[in-house]
Amino acid sequence: MRSGLSAWAGQQRVLIALFLLILFGALRYDHFLGAFNVLSVLRYNSMFALTGLGMCFVIMTAGIDLSVGTTAALASVVSAMLSPLGVLPGLLGGLAAGVAVGMINGFMVTRMRILPFIATLSGELAASGTALLLAHNQSVSVSYDTDFTWLGQGDFLGFPVPAWIALLAYVYGSIVLNYTSFGRNILAVGGNEEAARLMGLPVDRVIFLTYVQSSVFASLAGVILAAQFGAGQPAEGVGWELFSIAAVVVGGTLLTGGVGSVATTLAGVLLLGLIFNVLNFENGMGWISLSAYWQSVVRGVFLMVVVMAGPGTARRVVRLGQTKTG
Repeated sequence: MRSGLSAWAGQQRVLIALFLLILFGALRYDHFLGAFNVLSVLRYNSMFALTGLGMCFVIMTAGIDLSVGTTAALASVVSAMLSPLGVLPGLLGGLAAGVAVGMINGFMVTRMRILPFIATLSGELAASGTALLLAHNQSVSVSYDTDFTWLGQGDFLGFPVPAWIALLAYVYGSIVLNYTSFGRNILAVGGNEEAARLMGLPVDRVIFLTYVQSSVFASLAGVILAAQFGAGQPAEGVGWELFSIAAVVVGGTLLTGGVGSVATTLAGVLLLGLIFNVLNFENGMGWISLSAYWQSVVRGVFLMVVVMAGPGTARRVVRLGQTKTG
């Protein structure tokens, strides 16, 4: 009974933590659940939700994608440069940049047999350098003569457009993972790649498409970044990969692959985003005073602790579940 409860609590730990954090914020701060704060959190964290979703699928294959941050930066520059042509060219241009990075990453991992860590680290450096070259090492202003900024600053039915985009992406991700052969193949490849090959599954194609998908989501985040802040940011995206990995691991996806959840990844993104939102509220109350630099230190330390602690916790949950069913 107790082991079953512990297993359930372990599996739902991110949702429990998210609920407790929201309850704490609601009781402590006057406007924590106010429309302005809620919508601001959703609008800003939609970018991390998208990179986290792509990272979730990659990690389920037992891989890693370190290039999501710089891919977003590259896409923000490309979309900003194309924004005078309108919303669609800006969007498609940014997505095309992401597809290119994802195809390079996937090719190196599947054809050249380079370890995902090294392959995507190379992709990260290449995307960063390309973004800086295209932007001449400065921000690229978007055009306000078109409706491009609507993708980042607009609202639809009272809800931020970036949040709608992230929500639709997660609906897509949940359907793919739970109801398609591609999703089942991803879990099979992550669980045991050699066994998946022996079963005749298209392992290389699955891995290749997973890296392309991750870069597409990252580039979509980059388009939102440019539209939301009014400029393509070639130096943005630093640490986004760490945030994404942490959100995925907090959500219960094993770094060793084969186990994962789209819904709890979203909960992990919201949990991490709200933690820094709480820090901002505490700064406003005067109980603590953390500059943006110190908040970056706190963020880095916290995310590293999460990444280090998450896999062990997840494995204990799996063992508890196996003990219960066995």
